[in-house]
Amino acid sequence: MDVNTSFNTSPGFCPDCGAILPLLGDVGGVTCYACKRKWGPEVFGDMAMSYTLYFNAKDAYASSKKDDDDEEDVDGPIVERRCPQCQNDQMSYATLQLRSADEGQTVFYTCTKCKYKETENS
Repeated sequence: MDVNTSFNTSPGFCPDCGAILPLLGDVGGVTCYACKRKWGPEVFGDMAMSYTLYFNAKDAYASSKKDDDDEEDVDGPIVERRCPQCQNDQMSYATLQLRSADEGQTVFYTCTKCKYKETENS
């Protein structure tokens, strides 16, 4: 590293022009994008990278439960549709685009009473 620099900078910045230096690409050091001056790895000083991972609590996204016994553990909106297995009049549904974009979506129905599942390509 050249001792003749324009000003003092923090590690990771070009000591000649003050621009942000690219990350070390090879053992030979880095070249400043702004002033094109070459610097050795010592220009980064003793920079260390650290990070912290934060995890959500297990129940962070738990769906709100209804008090009705017939509708416990229901995922999605409820529609009036007869269940072919238990003849219940309500089913919840969810939709996904499983086929190509110019075709309809797939609707997944779940009975709110017996949890029977069926699909419909619309």
